[in-house]
Amino acid sequence: MRAQKGDRLVVHGRVVGQNDHVVEVVEVLGRDGTPPYRVRAENGHETIMSPGPDSVVDHRKQSDTQ
Repeated sequence: MRAQKGDRLVVHGRVVGQNDHVVEVVEVLGRDGTPPYRVRAENGHETIMSPGPDSVVDHRKQSDTQ
């Protein structure tokens, strides 16, 4: 998995009916775009995460969807 600042990280729900969780990558802490990432949720909360196999990187920038 490789991401860059501005990408979105989508963590898929693990059970039926659970929504996906989408966060923005604000800093890449690994080498060459690899985890861990500092991410920001829509509510402004920031955390460091190393995504698992239930996650995908959406390479569209936030400005691309507006």
